[in-house]
Amino acid sequence: MSAPRRDFTVAGLAHTLVTADRDAPVVLIRTPYGRHHHFAEADAWARRGFSCAVGDVRGRHGSTGGFRPYRQEAVDGAAVVDALRRLGFHRVIAAGSSYAAYCAVTAAIARPDAVVGVLAAVPALGLGETAREPGGAARLACRVGWWGEHAATPVSADLARTPVLDLVSGWDDLWAAPERTAELWRALPRLGMPLLAVGGLLDPFAADTEELARRWGGPTRLVLGPWAHELDARDPGAALAGRRVGALYLAWARALDRLRGDKVFYAVDGWRRHTDAATAVELEVVAGRFHADPARPFRSVPLGAPITDDPGAVLLTPPLPAGELRGGAVLALDAVADAPDADWVARLSLDGVHLAHAVTRSAHEPGVPREVTLRLPPVGLAVPEGARLRVEVAGHHWPRHARNPHTGQDPVRAAVLLPSHREVRRARALLPWHPAGAGAVPAAALPEEIAS
Repeated sequence: MSAPRRDFTVAGLAHTLVTADRDAPVVLIRTPYGRHHHFAEADAWARRGFSCAVGDVRGRHGSTGGFRPYRQEAVDGAAVVDALRRLGFHRVIAAGSSYAAYCAVTAAIARPDAVVGVLAAVPALGLGETAREPGGAARLACRVGWWGEHAATPVSADLARTPVLDLVSGWDDLWAAPERTAELWRALPRLGMPLLAVGGLLDPFAADTEELARRWGGPTRLVLGPWAHELDARDPGAALAGRRVGALYLAWARALDRLRGDKVFYAVDGWRRHTDAATAVELEVVAGRFHADPARPFRSVPLGAPITDDPGAVLLTPPLPAGELRGGAVLALDAVADAPDADWVARLSLDGVHLAHAVTRSAHEPGVPREVTLRLPPVGLAVPEGARLRVEVAGHHWPRHARNPHTGQDPVRAAVLLPSHREVRRARALLPWHPAGAGAVPAAALPEEIAS
């Protein structure tokens, strides 16, 4: 049975409130995808004693105004938190996944006196954060569809005659954004309320999920599981002994007032408590020279999929002892390019399966060696005795990322694309190595581990 609902509007922003025990904090979810999709979630919170307000961000569904992605959420989030206080809710849990996670984080930054906890799942933390890799390379595949569906400026055109590309306008807002939203990342260490950050090891924003938790000032719980951007929507109960990811949310919310310190959990053939660890290794350069041609780009494949494309350079770790990777590897290349500007792609694999990749843009003096550093997103992987991880290095990663033109122009605007000759002369890696099985946590106990 659904809990009582009532609608309210704040400065043209449409919300629905599902009421429960007012002694508990109210959960606030703000989304661009339609608040009606969250009514079942709001009912579930209310059945467990937490009132829940779900709202449409400005310019979407029931809310007035124009939708300008990421530009208005801090101000609007503050207005909604103030409205909830006027309704008698003085403690707010700001919650959400993907874009809604950004709404939650910015509400906490704007109203740290009222927001007592933040729940951020697979967070998409800004224009630049979603448009580009941390190293500056332009993400293409995952942005084209989202921008065209949700954020493109409407155009007046003859749909029978206008080319498809001309129907998707407003791109400059996306590609001109800085790679990092400076004010957001600067504010995180000042926040003292607890954070629950939940990410997928197959999610394109896994590195930002980890970075969010690392920079947060208050008690953090970071959970990185075997999920993509939809979390367990496609496989309910995956990796939680038949329980949904919502069990983590509820355990954390109930323990909010007693949370202390930080905890990190990784899925690696089960669940593991994570501690910082790094093993430095020299990589064998099996093939160091390659040709990066935009006309024949190195093709991207999904995480977890077999790799079939011919690589550029090939690097191998030495044979490894049995153990587990939990975290992100760091790769340092002694590299040469004959172009003033180059993308360097590193793709990590084991037994031909794609585990993680990183792309970074680097300025070069043609022909002069320089160090190129790539920080790979987190992985959770058991590695058998004697295994050798493989790193493939290339100059493009198409169509997941825009092709670098090797002219110094921005890849998303360049019309002239030239080939580039490259060489990897030497390579080193820091691997997030842990003893096999160390810190094991039974899946059924994970929610309680998070709350303790």
